[in-house]
Amino acid sequence: MNADMITEVLTSGVAFAIPLLLAATGESISERAGVLNLSMEGMMLTGAFAAVLSSATTGSATIGAVAGVFAGLIFGLAQALLSVRLRADQIVTGVAANALALGLTTFGARVLLGDGKGQNVPAFDDIHIPVLSELPIVGPAVFGQTVLGYACLVIVAALAVVFSPRTMTGIRVDAAGEDATSAGWTGVAVNRIRVLMVLVAAGAGGLAGAQLALSEVGSFSENMTAGMGYLAVVAVIAGRWKVSGIIWATLLFGAARALQFALPALGVNIPYAVLVMLPYILAIVAVSGFAGGRKAPSGLTVPYVGRV
Repeated sequence: MNADMITEVLTSGVAFAIPLLLAATGESISERAGVLNLSMEGMMLTGAFAAVLSSATTGSATIGAVAGVFAGLIFGLAQALLSVRLRADQIVTGVAANALALGLTTFGARVLLGDGKGQNVPAFDDIHIPVLSELPIVGPAVFGQTVLGYACLVIVAALAVVFSPRTMTGIRVDAAGEDATSAGWTGVAVNRIRVLMVLVAAGAGGLAGAQLALSEVGSFSENMTAGMGYLAVVAVIAGRWKVSGIIWATLLFGAARALQFALPALGVNIPYAVLVMLPYILAIVAVSGFAGGRKAPSGLTVPYVGRV
């Protein structure tokens, strides 16, 4: 494998990792508050659909990205209502929501994005930062992103700082997820925090879907996320609910996805089905218990019966 091939693999891997990292960062905040947001797949898919539909209708990729965020938030409101307020089973709710999102976006794409309307929509162009983008191997991959890609990275950094376990906001979030009953007795509005954190995750998921559709693909296709939302949940577990660990997990999954296309080009004779499974095989290994570190929040998936 020469330098050009390594650069291509790294560029493709980072492009896949950016929306995955944003979604996983939002998911980690929701889980730290005690809500397993398994519907991240549906949030990303509806965000991608809304982004493409709005971009094609208005001719503005920026409006498309904003629409993706709002689509994710609407999806998140439903998730928060069921999981937090009505205390429905979070796993069942998440799986059902993903199935609903797949059905709605498939039907919507056929009705609203037919006749090629959802193909080659106005999207974001790559912006190559002078000098830095010319660095060997890592330059094009890291410093050749779109405006939306850079914005996603900034948002990830902002979420990491604002919800750090060392800030008061982060401490309240962790309290809601670790011991909701004790937190409620001390005056922490547990359910309110959980609802807000689900919305944070939903907004991140919607924007991640928009990033995938408007920065990497430029179109919408049925089930285009293809399990990325589930990989985001796995990345949180593999990263042990820490941003640094999540970054490494998403980069690993991104590299595995890039190798699907690189290995055949190198003449490596591996069945295509195995290449498609590669990210998910790594995901299983990542969550199989070999990595130590921080454990899951004690109150994850456990409903809180307090008033606020």
